[in-house]
Amino acid sequence: MKIYTRTGDGGETALLGGTRVSKADPRVAAYGDVDELNAWLGFVRAGADDRGLTAMVEHIQRDLFAIGARLADPSGSVADRMEKTAVTDEDVQQLETWIDTLESELPPLRRFILAGGSASGASLHVARTVSRRAERSVVALGRDQVERQILVYLNRLSDLLFVMARVATRRAGAPELEW
Repeated sequence: MKIYTRTGDGGETALLGGTRVSKADPRVAAYGDVDELNAWLGFVRAGADDRGLTAMVEHIQRDLFAIGARLADPSGSVADRMEKTAVTDEDVQQLETWIDTLESELPPLRRFILAGGSASGASLHVARTVSRRAERSVVALGRDQVERQILVYLNRLSDLLFVMARVATRRAGAPELEW
């Protein structure tokens, strides 16, 4: 099977289930932003030497594939039949548990901090900003167009990525620069 199909040469793509839409469709932009976030997290994982954070990132990447599948399937005709595409309360709870665990090793945040610190910390800050953009794209689809758990997950994820960036910087022995 070839990687190119030529079916998108006219500026359209297929959603799961076969519906054809413009590549400029807001839904395509939303799952594209989620995909970009996933790629940035792959960059984070490739450059990280902290196994604990790396395992979390891999787990998040798998969740983001599920979210992308659900966004690409507005009718639910395909994704609902695939258990691995579910986004649940437990997935959100896992993010919150990681936030609480990681925050316990950080000093309280008293001011804004500049993105950077360590290479891993800086790349996690980039992922955090892409996460916020992906969340905005998904929210722009409308609450009635997206499952609530996806919105909650994406909101919590950017918080986790911020905390992970701080932890990565701290574990690398690099300073956080305050603004």
